[in-house]
Amino acid sequence: MSERTGILRSGSIRLKTRYLIVLALMLCVALLQGCVTTPKETEQRHLDPVDPHEKVNRASYDFTDRVDRLLFEPVVNVYIDYVPNAAQRSIGNFYDNLGYPNVVLNSFLQGKVKQGFEDSLRFFVNSSIGMFGLFDMATHMGLQKNDEDFGQTLGVWGINPGSYLFIPFLGPSSERDVSGIPISVLTNVLFYAGLVVGSYFTAPLTILGAIDKRARMIGPMRIRDEAALDPYLFVREASMQQREFLVHDGKLPLDLYYEPFQDNPFETDPKSNTKPEKKL
Repeated sequence: MSERTGILRSGSIRLKTRYLIVLALMLCVALLQGCVTTPKETEQRHLDPVDPHEKVNRASYDFTDRVDRLLFEPVVNVYIDYVPNAAQRSIGNFYDNLGYPNVVLNSFLQGKVKQGFEDSLRFFVNSSIGMFGLFDMATHMGLQKNDEDFGQTLGVWGINPGSYLFIPFLGPSSERDVSGIPISVLTNVLFYAGLVVGSYFTAPLTILGAIDKRARMIGPMRIRDEAALDPYLFVREASMQQREFLVHDGKLPLDLYYEPFQDNPFETDPKSNTKPEKKL
């Protein structure tokens, strides 16, 4: 009997100790949650409205930059050093022509009917006389090359860009512009060539297209590395300004010019948004 009571007592002691440990852990978790909620609230107050996902965007940017420096940059340097400039231009023209139906579609969606017909003629000329776009014969015929996409179309329709996004391997974007990615894929001739011929034919072309696109960015990326104190901010601000420039076709509204000068030290009332009067 004494052995049984001893075993029962030891068992009850173990249960009590486990119960106390569970209670202590629950208290610790509650305390930690209370400590964590206040930094999150204060952190959300100080988030940049343009880039509220900065932590995730920076992680995507750093990951893409590391992969680029390890894999793409050495290949691109060989491509630039050993492929003649004329061949690089033809390769670039070829891939521009493959994706030019996206420009044609969005020209019409933006209400630029004349430009849409000219873009259609440009695509037909380069695809036929220009030998699938290897030679830019349309430019020599006076047909201007335009840059339109679905993100710009949404901007013309009055939709705000939303928050900034950095998509791994694709680069800077926004909540508005990210919707243009599937449109650009579906309007690319290479996509339908892969459905007809197969991926064994389109996969090498896709890789070559990525190398060509990276080679075109060699100049801006060198400027970023040499001049930018914070490369992430440099890429973010440059891409956002470029998108606004493209959406407005280079004719930016006046409020975008005055926006950086809202806190003008020459204003008599710093709280007012009125511009200072010119003295005669």
